[in-house]
Amino acid sequence: MLAGLPTDRFFFEGFLPPKAAARRGRLTELASIPGTLVFFESPRRLAEMLSDAAGVLGERPGAVARELTKFYETVRRGPLSTLAAHYEGEEEARGEIVVVIGPPGAETEAAAGDAVGERLRIALADLSLKEAVAQVAAETGQPRRKVYARALELTRETP
Repeated sequence: MLAGLPTDRFFFEGFLPPKAAARRGRLTELASIPGTLVFFESPRRLAEMLSDAAGVLGERPGAVARELTKFYETVRRGPLSTLAAHYEGEEEARGEIVVVIGPPGAETEAAAGDAVGERLRIALADLSLKEAVAQVAAETGQPRRKVYARALELTRETP
């Protein structure tokens, strides 16, 4: 309730992997879970984690809670990119940190699908299907399987 995000369904992940590539991969796997995501995070990795989450999950609402149930308890809420920017410019956060990320909304998923489709249209104009899929998957953090399926839809739509 403190985070201001839905609590009817949630998934507790604990700590994400410390390496960026593994962290982004795990976030991609968690992206389709239809519930609020809950993580623990190290103060040293908080800014990187939020930046990766914003890149992979998009503009979902989030909250960073520090020192819960203690005298210096703080909660900062906002879109993931705003939270990432705040903690990148700040001295290292201290204390026990919990990051809560809201569930994907239908409008978020549709917007992500449209963005992938638009990027694929541009990439397919100059690249082979395989190269375009690899490029767009790397840019968006979406699984190659999903990007490939969307690319096949686009090639069937255009004569």
